[in-house]
Amino acid sequence: MRAIGVDIGGTKIAAGVVDEDGTIIAQTRRDTEPDDVASIDAAIADVYAELSAKHEVGAIGVAAAGFVSADRSGVLFAPNIAWRDYPLRDKVAALIEDDITIVVENDANAAGWAEFRFGPARDVDDMLMLTLGTGLGGAIVTEGRLVRGAWGVAAEIGHMRVVPGGHYCGCGHEGCWEQYASGSALVREAQAAAIAQPDRAETLVALAGGDPAKIVGPHVTKAAQDGDPLSVELLAELGRWVGEGAASVAALLDPELIVVGGGVAAAGDLVIVPARRAFAEQLSARGHRPEATITVASMGNDAGMVGAADLARL
Repeated sequence: MRAIGVDIGGTKIAAGVVDEDGTIIAQTRRDTEPDDVASIDAAIADVYAELSAKHEVGAIGVAAAGFVSADRSGVLFAPNIAWRDYPLRDKVAALIEDDITIVVENDANAAGWAEFRFGPARDVDDMLMLTLGTGLGGAIVTEGRLVRGAWGVAAEIGHMRVVPGGHYCGCGHEGCWEQYASGSALVREAQAAAIAQPDRAETLVALAGGDPAKIVGPHVTKAAQDGDPLSVELLAELGRWVGEGAASVAALLDPELIVVGGGVAAAGDLVIVPARRAFAEQLSARGHRPEATITVASMGNDAGMVGAADLARL
């Protein structure tokens, strides 16, 4: 059965028809307003109308950046979209004439499920997914099942506290893992380095048009790939945080594979190699236990769409 996967971002939604093998048959997108939740509902209904007119589909999976309810019907809270105890499934269903299954899932869970079903984790049963984007998202698969917890909000691993009294986090606490292992953390440290070490940051500042405040993650990756020492150090430090945090998670979950995705993963070995090193150094009982492999995700920006569609079929 083909299903439609919808990946909701801050200012747009991407949607596609996905077959049972995880292949996207057709796709489309719509612009949305994060403060106008009705516009998101309407956009989902609109892409369903467009895609279902040409393809037979049996379900809609919606990947949403927020805390999704245990019954996968709505969003309890979202940091960047005005969802508060919002019945997303029912709102969308009211705009669609067809009687079709609609499933809502956290976007990191959806992306992780796509990597588990169709990506590098397809041959394992226990996986940890880390999505390094603006924040740090996560997904956990144990014995072949997505871990959602008692209330649907498991795997918010970016909000594990790793530095007591550390950097303030948007969740309201301090020292969360995502404040040290995310695209936002990379940008913060790069901008600070450009001010504190102007002689070493000339390449980065030039890429940002001469303004340290305009440095973004891709600038760091580009400069590092071209051999800029400061940028290489910045990505290595981020990788260290990824690896050390992953070692703590491994003490609890013992995954066979750790998949790293999100925009920062575009840096490849510049992040992954330091992450592997830090993971091995911090892993408990090292030398007396099997060690998880850390690898890069393969589904790219399509992961949320593909995972949401596949979960809607289950």
